[in-house]
Amino acid sequence: MIIVIAVMAVLAIVVGALFWWKTTVPDGDRHSTGATTLFSAGTSDGTSGNGTPRIVVTNITSPVDYDNDGVDDYTDIVHGARAEAERHPTYDDGYYQGGYPPANRGACTDLVWRAFRDAGYDLKAMVDADIAANRSHYPAITKPDPNIDFRRSGTLDAFFSAYGQTLTTDVHPGDAANLSQWQPGDIVVFDHDQHIGIVSDRRNDQGVPYILHNNHQKGSMEEDYLSRTKRRAVTGHYRFDASRIPQDVLKAWRG
Repeated sequence: MIIVIAVMAVLAIVVGALFWWKTTVPDGDRHSTGATTLFSAGTSDGTSGNGTPRIVVTNITSPVDYDNDGVDDYTDIVHGARAEAERHPTYDDGYYQGGYPPANRGACTDLVWRAFRDAGYDLKAMVDADIAANRSHYPAITKPDPNIDFRRSGTLDAFFSAYGQTLTTDVHPGDAANLSQWQPGDIVVFDHDQHIGIVSDRRNDQGVPYILHNNHQKGSMEEDYLSRTKRRAVTGHYRFDASRIPQDVLKAWRG
């Protein structure tokens, strides 16, 4: 008799606990993995796991699909940059005859032209054509060299400042208005001619976008770089727009 009463008491406690959990924990805070129910990091009221408000910023897409693959330019650029990040080539900013390093090697600028290749653009050919036609865009170049010019961050900064939409260089975590100016596929230049990367379509809880870049890092090449207290200063932020580029400069990737 005592055993029966004890079993009934345990069952009552279990049923009561399940009833409390079902009625007090929002469905948005639970998700099932196999037979195990887990709590998510976020909550249904729009806060992050530590209780601070999660900033939601809508990512935009480009009206242009240059390579006619059914994917807009900005998304293509992000996909190309992410593919490079996942390959994680050995860092190499050396000089190569013909310009292009081997596929398993590269520097920060190589991530950028490879990302643009995914959208159908030949960034090397465009830079070379613009240097030939508009030398004033590149005051730092004393003698053009197609083998290396497009692999210099300062050269790409000059190119995108001439033809891209110039945007804010300020980053304010938690400020949706500011962060809405940071969009997937944007080009970011650091310390003028020292480094360059691509804005990811991923963001942290405060709305700050990740950066896809090759910065010698051993870990992920897609990281929450803009949130770091110690990082290179953003000196250029551009959004590519093919309609701004003269037809004699705009070049398609031919492989």
